[in-house]
Amino acid sequence: MGGEAEFGSFSEGTATVLAIFVLLSVGSGIISRSVIFPWMMNLFSKSERIDGKDLFAPKSLAWMVGLLALWQSIDWLFANTEPVWDVDLMTNVMDYSRAGFVILMLFAAYRLVDYLDAFIVVEGDDMAARRSLASVAESIGRLAVVVIGFFVVAGLFGVNLNGLIAGLGITGLALALAARDSVANVFGAISIIVDQPFNVGDWIIVEDIEGEVINIGLRTTMLRTGNDTIVTIPNSNITNSAVENYSKRRFRRIRPTFEFEEANDMEALKTFCDTLCAQILEDSRATKQEDSWVKVTQVLPSKVTVSCNFYCPNSGRIQREFTEDIILMARSRGEGCGLSFHEPRRRAQM
Repeated sequence: MGGEAEFGSFSEGTATVLAIFVLLSVGSGIISRSVIFPWMMNLFSKSERIDGKDLFAPKSLAWMVGLLALWQSIDWLFANTEPVWDVDLMTNVMDYSRAGFVILMLFAAYRLVDYLDAFIVVEGDDMAARRSLASVAESIGRLAVVVIGFFVVAGLFGVNLNGLIAGLGITGLALALAARDSVANVFGAISIIVDQPFNVGDWIIVEDIEGEVINIGLRTTMLRTGNDTIVTIPNSNITNSAVENYSKRRFRRIRPTFEFEEANDMEALKTFCDTLCAQILEDSRATKQEDSWVKVTQVLPSKVTVSCNFYCPNSGRIQREFTEDIILMARSRGEGCGLSFHEPRRRAQM
């Protein structure tokens, strides 16, 4: 490390050691991004989406580790050796490395928030609940990084934080009043996560808006409607409104109705009801048989209404197919019993 200065203000030994430390810093950043980070994620992750074969940390993490290694290396050289170099220059390099490390740490933390769901454990491995909790956790994490980053960067640039904090105390009440809706939305997000009236991926109706929940944020919840549009609803509105969650159904209800001419024989109508109900209940898709029925529900001067009540498993495809089959069964049974279906247009012509 000693000797005469040969490369500007650096001796040959100092320049060699410094070059080695720079290479080690670059290498440590690359290894942390491509080896250590994927290994740790595979070790601690609770999510199947984490695959160490093709997982890389954000580039900001590699730069952060590299600058940390460079900063500590220069600091170690200052403390334990007598290098021949430009002291002012290397002091500035060390200071800039430290500042760069802090700033890149904030960038890396902001990016790493996306991996929070990998560490969220939900009882019963409920993936929908995991996605919902991760959605809110990511929003809170990003907000926390931004707030902490603001104070850290302000400190790096020499801003008087004592005066800033005092000013926040004076204006805190005004800010609280102005942001009361935002605060209500934040508590609404917490309420949604705690009570779990729905999770990400559920199909719900709230405030006459129907759609699939795609994101639960700190301020709003996003729904994708049947028209493939995105609707955002403030969380406070959701917690103060009735939410109908179709994804929580244990079964689906099928309630077709059939109209017959009033002149039809009533015994034939009763036979139609009994035989149709028996035929439908023989189908393997029919559930809750004790609550299923086919009955005459209305008699008017011009028509008789027969209503049905059946249940099937919670599947949209099964519901559509079973409904179609029930209608076709009813048509066939009605003709077999000699019944005439009600035809409003024919009566109007008469």
